[in-house]
Amino acid sequence: MSILFSPLKIKNTTFKNRMVVSPMCMYSSEDGFANDFHVVHLGSRAVGGSALIIQEATAVSPEGRITHGDMGIWKEEHIEKFKQIVDFVQSQNALLGIQLAHAGRKASYQLPKDGARKIAPENENGWQTVSASALPFRDGEPVPLSMDSEAIEKVKTDYVEATRRAQKAGYDVVEIHAAHGYLFHQFYSPLANTRIDEYGGSFENRIRFLLEVTEIVRKEWPEEKPLFVRISATDWTEGGWTVEDSVQLSKKLKGLGVDLIDTSSGGNVPKATIPSAPGYQAAFAAQIKKEANILTGAVGQITTAAQSEEILKESMADLIFYARESLRNPYFPLHAAKELNKDISWPIQYDRAKI
Repeated sequence: MSILFSPLKIKNTTFKNRMVVSPMCMYSSEDGFANDFHVVHLGSRAVGGSALIIQEATAVSPEGRITHGDMGIWKEEHIEKFKQIVDFVQSQNALLGIQLAHAGRKASYQLPKDGARKIAPENENGWQTVSASALPFRDGEPVPLSMDSEAIEKVKTDYVEATRRAQKAGYDVVEIHAAHGYLFHQFYSPLANTRIDEYGGSFENRIRFLLEVTEIVRKEWPEEKPLFVRISATDWTEGGWTVEDSVQLSKKLKGLGVDLIDTSSGGNVPKATIPSAPGYQAAFAAQIKKEANILTGAVGQITTAAQSEEILKESMADLIFYARESLRNPYFPLHAAKELNKDISWPIQYDRAKI
């Protein structure tokens, strides 16, 4: 029996298999709007057999975008195109999730095709960034504003409104992006947070902002629908965030109604030494799953059906997230089923190619 192609039920939502398209920025939006590219991009992965497709980091405010080409959900007008995407994905017997995000100090960058360099606030397509503390991501970059209580409350409000819009659009899953050196990671990592108020210093204070936002998102998001949180399990840097910290954070997130921890790592320190290798983050998902007693997703250089099956058989994770592999092959699940000798339904339009 293939675990990879076995269903998983979370709340009232059934995932037809354990394969998830990981959220990946496309840098193809204007003023936050989705367009026909996103319909085809996300829709083709639904046709390809994944149980869940998670839409790229979708900013809860304009200043929360990584680049001016990021997707957003800060106004009602964004909903119409999102609903079109949701409807198509669901018509293909797949689920669509949305990753709600705020980049913090890692905002206001050029598009990757233009060099991905920081844009100063006074320049075109640039804006003033904010963070836990007035520390830039890289030396020489414009310094972010340390968030005061008003700025913190604004982000909370932005997440509430974004969650409401996600519900209007009909998404099946919400994921809070708290990894890769973005805003919430900037608060919980001691490498980016030098505050001395209730949001800095101790572990409990540094995780406070994420917990507060998670609590209000959980209240806004329908109880029967899953809520995920993506975290960076480690900073890969001495004196930084550790997997043991992640276990403790995950316990608290579970207590607030989070259903699954999407377990990634890194992104908070430019010069961190990350021993990248096939499945290099799966052990973090396994430790969090075991010690925090919560469902986890494994992500990071997982590229084959056999590798995916092994992670699940070893109870290291409950879902497998595919990033670059799903870019290379949107129909990866169909090929994975053949590799594992699992007979699954193909889209009726493609059935003649099944044999």
